[in-house]
Amino acid sequence: MNITHTRVITFSPTHTSLRVATAVARAWQDLPNDILDLTCRQLKSPIRLANDCLAIVSVPVYAGRVAPLALTRLKNVLGDATPAILIATYGNRDYEDALVELRDVLTTQGFLPLAAGAFIGEHSYSRPGMPIAEGRPDAEDCAKAEAFGREARRKGESVGTLTPFFIKGNVPYRTVGTPTPQAPVWQEDDCTGCGTCINSCPTMSIRMTDDGEVLTEPSTCIKCCACVKSCPTGALTFDTPYTAMLHAKCSARREPELFL
Repeated sequence: MNITHTRVITFSPTHTSLRVATAVARAWQDLPNDILDLTCRQLKSPIRLANDCLAIVSVPVYAGRVAPLALTRLKNVLGDATPAILIATYGNRDYEDALVELRDVLTTQGFLPLAAGAFIGEHSYSRPGMPIAEGRPDAEDCAKAEAFGREARRKGESVGTLTPFFIKGNVPYRTVGTPTPQAPVWQEDDCTGCGTCINSCPTMSIRMTDDGEVLTEPSTCIKCCACVKSCPTGALTFDTPYTAMLHAKCSARREPELFL
């Protein structure tokens, strides 16, 4: 393969998927590179990546599948036998069928998988007192992501044609139930009206009234908790019984799983 540049393509509300992808991309730091962040952006028309571009596609896992909005945002990103590294980040529970789903979607859109990896990121529901993979990806994770990138580069430079390889997961994919609408709760006394929450929301589910009241819309909220984690004063909280359950059952450290 003749790679002349790289492009990180990500949907990353709390920046964990982006951090892993940029760590992987350091293996090609001698080449031009850029980032297409689809977190708060819907492409108005398709873009197509040539086969001399390496796509590093990184998305979060929701209930063992690729986050639905990430798939929607990726629909207008097309390849032309374009090599791709596939990355799924999950909150220390399991990634189940997310990587094979990402593989199938991107293959249909013209990409050729070069390597794939599942990495751990702090769970959206993690909070003080009940942490779930708090602070991840950490320095160790990022070092492993860089090493993974170097292995993927060596593979790409040693093969002429990319062929299918094993990625853990199942087809048909895991069935996911209909989510219950819920949104973070605003704490007026803690809010400074800075608007950080509004700018961080991928679905524009937060708005501020003329009176300074912050309103959150459960019907469009995807429970990524980007607003909660980005608020500088802790004025937004997301309360769910899953936090305690995940804290109790998913506290043991898990490590990245890599496929080449």
